Amino acid sequence: MANKLKITLVRSTIGTKPEHRKTIKALGLRKIRQTVEKPDNPQMRGMVNKVRHLVEVEEV
Repeated sequence: MANKLKITLVRSTIGTKPEHRKTIKALGLRKIRQTVEKPDNPQMRGMVNKVRHLVEVEEV
């Protein structure tokens, strides 16, 4: 089984760049403290890295 990333939105997207808002939406996050599990691959790592100031990431 492939590794997964547990991504939790911890800060609001209000006042952030539109590009960051689109990245958060593409990750499937809408509300603060909402958590999603995504596959651990370079694409997801890149998206998380772009919004690392808004999310917490945990390897599962």
